[in-house]
Amino acid sequence: MNVGFLSTRLAGTDGVSLETAKLAAICSRLGHSVSYCAGELDADGPPGMLVPEMHFTHPEARWIHDHSFGVVDPAPDLLSRIASMADTLRHAIATYINDFAIDVLVPENALSIPMHVPLGMALTDVIAESGLAVINHNHDFYWERERFQVNCIGEVLSTAFPPNLPSVQHVVINSLAQDALRARLGVEATLLANIFDFASAAPALTPFNHDLRTALGLSDQHLLILQPTRVVPRKGIELAIELVRRLREPAIRTRLLGKEAVLLLTHHAGDEGLDYLQQLRQQAAEAGVPLLYAADRFAPVAGERAGQKVYSLWDAYVHADFVTYPSLVEGFGNALIETLYFRLPALVNRYDVYKADIGPKGFDLVEIDVKGDPRAFAAIDNATVDAVVEGIMDPVTRRRAVEHNYALARQHYSFEAATPIVAMLLARAQRDINRGQEDAIDLPV
Repeated sequence: MNVGFLSTRLAGTDGVSLETAKLAAICSRLGHSVSYCAGELDADGPPGMLVPEMHFTHPEARWIHDHSFGVVDPAPDLLSRIASMADTLRHAIATYINDFAIDVLVPENALSIPMHVPLGMALTDVIAESGLAVINHNHDFYWERERFQVNCIGEVLSTAFPPNLPSVQHVVINSLAQDALRARLGVEATLLANIFDFASAAPALTPFNHDLRTALGLSDQHLLILQPTRVVPRKGIELAIELVRRLREPAIRTRLLGKEAVLLLTHHAGDEGLDYLQQLRQQAAEAGVPLLYAADRFAPVAGERAGQKVYSLWDAYVHADFVTYPSLVEGFGNALIETLYFRLPALVNRYDVYKADIGPKGFDLVEIDVKGDPRAFAAIDNATVDAVVEGIMDPVTRRRAVEHNYALARQHYSFEAATPIVAMLLARAQRDINRGQEDAIDLPV
């Protein structure tokens, strides 16, 4: 079958793009052809169709977003502008489906969280009209994010985010979302956790990446604390800065053999504005913490960009001494699974999905429990700091923990664990296609 993945953006190192690439790889291994359609695509990705209007940063999409949320009274032309852009996008989606002969469409979060309201409406209309087989991959829902709670488009949200249509199979990445979808829509969704290719050997030091520390102005005498997430408020990066502040205290630094802790941010800010990055920089400056915002030095594939050496995200893990993952809210936790794959010790905040689905499996991580307030610095107490220092400096403790975590993660979050679930979803889609072939229609473009 021809499987088409569609989203606002399928490029870079954000969680949705990374997970999409993994599912596309599994579909390919199962013998299916894959393609992409999005507002941004990587040059070295699968074949696809670029539709700039699909990106959530498109000026019209952003205007609609900003006038839909945080207000209760709609602007006079809001609904008409949603409808107009949705009409444009319907034609683009139909063109993609027809030109790439799509048998199964896989929306990636485009029908889950309303970053792009007209795209959700357009997709819902196309699916309802065509009866196309759809595997709707939900990473986050709007009701899980405080920023979407106040809005003036309640009917749009209830119709399209997500839609309840007969040809749509819903997939969620955690059990809390599975419960919520059942309660809200009466829909039984399939649970498919985030995954990683544990069967492939982890990248190591290479002639290309050996100089990463030097490129960042660091040496082997620096303790590289890695924060491998986007720079958005729900990531709780304030807590990572506080941990590094504690690690730089003279008594603690002595236990670290004099190494100087620094915090590296590898992902871009800007998805939710740049104010948060500025707040973090101010906090780090006041705390005397070296904060390296180096998003321009990392990309999905290493190489040269505009005359500058750019490393892969995996190169950052290769050089890291410890990982911070103090998120307040996560749909699942891509960076956490990556950390386990790279056999690194980590600090994790017990966000709701971690408590429900990940922590109970028995991982050996330094845990804190912060709810809602990223400046709840008391969580980085002496016991937490001691556990972090031990995880960095004690080779026996470190090896025992990371090997245990790797084995457990491979059991639950590998491609091999996910493949039977993906195969089942595609088999159901094929069954729906066979049933509906007599009634199939060509989409107008």
